Amino acid sequence: MLQAGLKRSQIECIFISHFDTDHYSGLIGLLSTLQLQRRDKKLTIVGPEGLQEFVEWNFEFANINLNYPIDFVEIKDDFEEERVVDEDEFYVEARPLNHSKFCMGFRFQEKDKPGKVDADKAQAQGISEDWQYKDLKAGKDVELDDGTVVKSADIVGHPRPGDSFAYITDTKYCPNSVKLGMNTNVLFHEATFSESLSDKAEETGHSTAKDAARVANEAKTKLLVITHFSARYTNEYVLLREARDDFFPTWVATELRPIFTDPAHEKGIIQPKVYLKEINSNKGGSDNNSSKSSRGGGKKKRFRKRKSRSSSNSSKSYSKRSRSSSSDSGKSRRTSGKYRSSSRDKKSNDDSGNQRKPKQITPRTPFDDFNRF
Repeated sequence: MLQAGLKRSQIECIFISHFDTDHYSGLIGLLSTLQLQRRDKKLTIVGPEGLQEFVEWNFEFANINLNYPIDFVEIKDDFEEERVVDEDEFYVEARPLNHSKFCMGFRFQEKDKPGKVDADKAQAQGISEDWQYKDLKAGKDVELDDGTVVKSADIVGHPRPGDSFAYITDTKYCPNSVKLGMNTNVLFHEATFSESLSDKAEETGHSTAKDAARVANEAKTKLLVITHFSARYTNEYVLLREARDDFFPTWVATELRPIFTDPAHEKGIIQPKVYLKEINSNKGGSDNNSSKSSRGGGKKKRFRKRKSRSSSNSSKSYSKRSRSSSSDSGKSRRTSGKYRSSSRDKKSNDDSGNQRKPKQITPRTPFDDFNRF
């Protein structure tokens, strides 16, 4: 989160889909960090029944009293559909999935936004005050001083549908997956196995890449993002190719790589804390040249110093015994000086290396179609 430029203080809700260890083991650490940051506003945690008991037991065991209130929304395993969060601008819907244990998926839905006000038409009908524009946009008719009624439907356009995002993981194919992902902007769906291991997916309660593509097609989503890959796949793009055979607008979920649904409006929202090649690269491939110049340019070449011959010339004025002893001592001095200079060179190289850009953590792959953005 910190590397992606997101603050922990911005967290309002936490959603736990089920009680597999990899899905909830980091919860206590996150809540403890919020405690250390002196959080005081309410936090909502949604999850299966028993979540509150788990959290409270851990903090009681550690003898920690949280400074901020937690609103637990626990879901029983026999529910069919529930709106677990309902705010003024969005709501979150939960439905049960088909896994080896109780598990649920979530749909994050932004509520429809009011249509745009036609300012020219409003002024022509006598609208001039701010409160009049607000009432019209809220769907209320406005009565002018002369008794004329200006109808909102004549001034305000049609409502704009809100964006949507579905989170579906740890499940076999099921109708609720399609319902959660219906007409979403982004469908975040697991693809644990390839089709060759469909028997293994059925046994463990997981989906294949083909299953994820099937849900995306039936739900008519705009973009499918696959995730939750089995560790046996060292190259997850094999699963991406399999999913794209049935549903082409598919991406692989890669940590710290943004998923843009509307680049024109989302530009500049994400401020990465790490170097991302696709975001920071210049047109025409100038990024490679600049990176090379930053690594090699402006850096002085270091040459080895010539060995001094003064010790051998001065030794001629001494006797044979003193000449041998002075040559030995000169050799030791030259040797120690060599080690000192090599250590200085190594230290200077280390200092210059600290100024380099961080390594690129999201290299371009042949399966990513970034040119459309």
